[in-house]
Amino acid sequence: MHSGPLSPASRWHIPGRCLLFFTLGLCIAAAAAAQPQPGQKAESPAPVDQSLHVRLKPLQFNVDVVVVPVTVHDSMNRPVMGLTQNDFSVFEDSAEQKIRYFSDEDAPISLGVLLDVSNSMKDKIDTAREAVVEFFKNSNPQDDCFVISFSDDPEVVADSTRSLAYMQARLAEARPAGHTALLDAIYLGLHKMRSARYQRRALLVISDGGDNHSRYSAREIRHMVEESDVQIYAVGLFSAIFKTPEEWGGQRLLSSITGATGGRTLTIHNPAELPEAAGAISRELRSQYVLGYSTSRAGDGKWRKIKVTAHPHNAPDHIQVHNKPGYRAGVALQPNP
Repeated sequence: MHSGPLSPASRWHIPGRCLLFFTLGLCIAAAAAAQPQPGQKAESPAPVDQSLHVRLKPLQFNVDVVVVPVTVHDSMNRPVMGLTQNDFSVFEDSAEQKIRYFSDEDAPISLGVLLDVSNSMKDKIDTAREAVVEFFKNSNPQDDCFVISFSDDPEVVADSTRSLAYMQARLAEARPAGHTALLDAIYLGLHKMRSARYQRRALLVISDGGDNHSRYSAREIRHMVEESDVQIYAVGLFSAIFKTPEEWGGQRLLSSITGATGGRTLTIHNPAELPEAAGAISRELRSQYVLGYSTSRAGDGKWRKIKVTAHPHNAPDHIQVHNKPGYRAGVALQPNP
């Protein structure tokens, strides 16, 4: 779901009657493009001060364009590329929708990584830092990126005006301690994505447990992600023996949130597998189709189911199509006191 203009960075195929709106989108996106480019170091940067204070503001998403990233795999779990707009059908609540926007290019994405630096990450933090670097190394050089660390509170440690080297330096300063405010970190990530540069938006969570220190509830965050256009992925490093109820519920919590956005949670047990898992998610984001259709429904907070089917003429017989299961339109949520 999206209420702003579509980014010109993607190759969108748009009917003539939508041309006026697309032209307006180009103008707005051009103004955004005047901002510093990813990897460009600011001469006198202002201190990053985007802590949990912003979470006290409710999020409101108004829907008039529904954006649906779609992943297509064959029976060997390999990405199927080369499909066209005519190979797809999109349904909302069983009613077929006209696909008005389509992209199959590796266009820039706005990306955010949420890195757990709570006390339980002490023996895994070095590998977790490597995973963040691997994720960005596999991304598009023009991607708009930021990193949020979280323990007792989430904090933006590097944003899109900084280079990868700067991100590495800031992450090297992180010293694991405290509790795990996972849900608050997701909220802060969603908040930053409201001003993201590109139409495509995704978050990656790297954590070894569940939440035990957030002001937001799982239900509130679930509603927020259902209203947003942000795909959320996670790499969950879960122990075979859970020490707390939060750790036991961590995998279920992450899977519930990522699944609602069309993303997924990779579960691993060996910290050495973290970098490869993060790199695999980054490559998956590079191999997606993006479909979009218009909606005029009011923001009543109701759940609308989305189904995407693919019926290509020149593709393997057995293919799997993965997309977000639906969306919820237009409800502002307040944090718990």
